[in-house]
Amino acid sequence: MAITLNHTIVPARDKVASARFFADIFGLRYDGEVGPFAPVRVNDSLTLDFGDDDGGFEAHHYAFLVDDAEFDAIFARVRAAGLPFASSPHGGFDNQISRYGRDGRRVYFPDPNGHFLELMTRVD
Repeated sequence: MAITLNHTIVPARDKVASARFFADIFGLRYDGEVGPFAPVRVNDSLTLDFGDDDGGFEAHHYAFLVDDAEFDAIFARVRAAGLPFASSPHGGFDNQISRYGRDGRRVYFPDPNGHFLELMTRVD
């Protein structure tokens, strides 16, 4: 059996607001709290479990490989939300996307907790 990441806990100042933000931007459903978490199913094998953490936490980087149509739809929601975005994880928000390889695109943007979300259409 192949190893598959099933879920990960995403620390948040407000788990419900964070789960709703993520679901809205990525075009996913948020169905409400389950136990101590506010889960968002990303695909058939991965759930992000947003959990309240008021003890202070480090920001994380979450990268998502998407197809071109998904990239366009998610990036349109990022822009409509007025979020800053960047072409690189280093150097600040330049409101640009990066192009690389054969028609690859990549963009980075923050969530409400300071986590850095990355969209990419290719891994090469």
